[in-house]
Amino acid sequence: MPQVKIIAKNFMDMVASLPAIKLDKLYNNVFICEAILRSLPPLAKKYVLQMLYIDVAVPATVLEEWVLADGASKHRVAIDRLIQLRIFSEITDRKRGTSYSLNPTFQNNLQKHIISGGVLPREPMNSDNSIKLPSLQELETYALKQWERFLLQLINSGQGDKLNGISESMMKIFQRGLLSQRDKDGPRLTESGFQFLLMDTNAQLWYIIREYISNAEERKVDPADLISFLLELSFHVTGEAYNSNTLTELQKNTLKDLEDLGLVKLQQGMKGNWFIPTKLATNLSVSLSDSSARKEGFVVMETNFRMYAYSTSKLQCEILRLFARIEYQLPNLIACAITKESLYNAFDNGITSDQIITFLQQNSHPRCADRVPAIPENVTDQIRLWESDLKRIEMTQAHFYDEFPSKDVFEAACDFAREWGGLLWEDSKRMRLVVKSEVHNQMREFLHTQSK
Repeated sequence: MPQVKIIAKNFMDMVASLPAIKLDKLYNNVFICEAILRSLPPLAKKYVLQMLYIDVAVPATVLEEWVLADGASKHRVAIDRLIQLRIFSEITDRKRGTSYSLNPTFQNNLQKHIISGGVLPREPMNSDNSIKLPSLQELETYALKQWERFLLQLINSGQGDKLNGISESMMKIFQRGLLSQRDKDGPRLTESGFQFLLMDTNAQLWYIIREYISNAEERKVDPADLISFLLELSFHVTGEAYNSNTLTELQKNTLKDLEDLGLVKLQQGMKGNWFIPTKLATNLSVSLSDSSARKEGFVVMETNFRMYAYSTSKLQCEILRLFARIEYQLPNLIACAITKESLYNAFDNGITSDQIITFLQQNSHPRCADRVPAIPENVTDQIRLWESDLKRIEMTQAHFYDEFPSKDVFEAACDFAREWGGLLWEDSKRMRLVVKSEVHNQMREFLHTQSK
């Protein structure tokens, strides 16, 4: 079953996959160097900082002395990560052995950044009567509203509705794996699309950002420039206003796309335009695990499979509808039940039992989250059992062979099917054979050669 692939920590894995020329170009930006330093494993940070003012290659044996005896595995992970990101250059010499040196561009920029004490990418605009800034609470509400609107568009489009108010760039992200478009029918959610909706918010955001960067070249945008701006954006201050006139056309277009996700709020005044980053934007250089602070849950699951969701969100109601039967909805309460039929519908759409259980655990109401387990065991066990019911029989297209002219031909055919990975069943006494349809043509040619 296909799974939605999400970026593990942040998009530093994407940075590491860039060609060497583009990666070196990124390191010309001071803020990229600091963002990369932030993302490194603790031991890798230690190596970079200790070698920051060393201008010669450091032998591998010296680095090994900087770590305790039981830290060999962490040492290897740190070195591999530094080499992937081209922060370390590995030098091998037959006489002196292996040594490592810092990327000179990365080293020089990080030295300057440490000495200067850190400077913002751009100064915020002075507050005056022409700029009315939203409070941090209002900004957080705005970001949540934009994000929920974005996901509701995905759910509604999966039911055949048109996407409205979504930029073409974000439309392409939907169409890359979350939605399928058939000739006559409207767009429909794919298995990956249904799985995406049950993800944690931070995981969803990283998936969108990763896909946005992946299709940058289709929009004739250099991925390195896009990554550079996104990381630079994370060094802005949440809630401060920044002049949009200081941005390039690429950066202005990117902000319009990010506004759909609630990463920034764009405002226009009499004297100019400005943008205000939200927490979603300023957390972009933080790892997924660090930014996934536990949010307050809203779901209470009972042992009788009834579920109560304390929520006013239409989005959360639609997500619950993916695997539960909604019975009634009050202004701040959704009453629903998990049934065999509602789960079968979810399984048909590609959602797994583990994804449903994880969603329920991550969104458990605080009073339930402190219990062990947070979701009753009879409920989680039954969800898994109902899924296993659908896997008892597996249908495979196959071809049946009998009436072989001799035992030798039959055994040769069995060996041939086994080599091709297509043997499903054999009866040596009656000389009967069943093979997968994928190898039928090869089997037919093989038997034809045996009959000569």
